[in-house]
Amino acid sequence: MQTLKLLTMLVAILFVAPAVATAGWWSLVDRPGSWRSADWSSSGMLPAAPERDAAAVYVFAARTGGLKGAFSVHSWIVLKRPGSTRYERYDKVGWGSPIRRDGWAADGRWYSNAPELVAMADGERALGVLAEMDAAIASYPWSHNGDYRIWPGPNSNSFVAHVLRQVPALGATLPPNAAGRDYAPGVASVDLAPDGRDLHVTFNGLAGFALGVRSGVEIHFMGLVAGLDIARPALKIPAFGRVPIWPGA
Repeated sequence: MQTLKLLTMLVAILFVAPAVATAGWWSLVDRPGSWRSADWSSSGMLPAAPERDAAAVYVFAARTGGLKGAFSVHSWIVLKRPGSTRYERYDKVGWGSPIRRDGWAADGRWYSNAPELVAMADGERALGVLAEMDAAIASYPWSHNGDYRIWPGPNSNSFVAHVLRQVPALGATLPPNAAGRDYAPGVASVDLAPDGRDLHVTFNGLAGFALGVRSGVEIHFMGLVAGLDIARPALKIPAFGRVPIWPGA
């Protein structure tokens, strides 16, 4: 009984309290009433006309709309290939074609919310991972009509998380408030990154943990993530996101 009380208290402190506080903050944020009135235009984070010879990989995330925005971001992938003067954007969405290509501006706002840059690579580093990114996008196992579930997944963040796990050279993980990023099918799943530097354990995306160079230390509960980023020192706050311990981290 004492153990149960302790676990309940830990869940309340680590997960419930931050999620409730974030929901309260979100209720005060001015935002569009529907997707029709939302701003989906370019945020201006990327050059409108990229250099032909440049190669780059970007991962973006932005708060989603409605009540979901209190707890989660939507993430997507942008590729810039050498010899091209355009970007390619890849999203997993719950309507239309499940893996959507170039459905929105590469650095577009999502439900009027400006994106944040989660990860990027350019130059030789980008050239070194482009083929792996293509292979990971193509190998996403839930890429067909009907293969989308808002919670616990597979959803838009499950797609991007899959790609990032398959391409460890990019050195990135999704923000802690990317609900669905930890989804895996079955009662239990243990995933060791291809480079052996990140371990991810989950019970159907509802509970689990992650340890490693990229993930740091994480505890997962009902799609929420609490933890510590070690490589770039920061707290991982459920629903709220990543909070650097000092500026620039």
